[in-house]
Amino acid sequence: MNTKITLLLALILLIVIVFVSCAAKTNDTSTQGTYKKISAQEAKEMMEAHPDAIILDVRTSSEYAEGHIQNATLLPNETISATQRPGMLPDLDAMILVYCRSGNRSAQAAKKLVALGYTSVYDFGGIGGWPYGIVK
Repeated sequence: MNTKITLLLALILLIVIVFVSCAAKTNDTSTQGTYKKISAQEAKEMMEAHPDAIILDVRTSSEYAEGHIQNATLLPNETISATQRPGMLPDLDAMILVYCRSGNRSAQAAKKLVALGYTSVYDFGGIGGWPYGIVK
């Protein structure tokens, strides 16, 4: 009789563990998405293939004024909130190509954008690695 109770309790415990582990997987934050790190060449190819892609410069306004990639929109990294989506980016599914000076701020900005719900974010690092020319 004690063996049957022990087996029954073990079975119940096993079922509880399985349900808890499955519930934890369904709440996984990886469903929010991630950004993808790409090269300057890949970014250039994406810009040419998708002219509606948003090229996002996350440097300061003075850095932007010194020179930026053609058609880039300025949105300084420090102005991107962790809780409020930027008004200039209303489409969560828009292709967003992010860059900065060296790659640090673009990675920070890309992480924040993904956390805000943007689904197609690509970080191509710093403008220093951009061999295709800039505009002033």
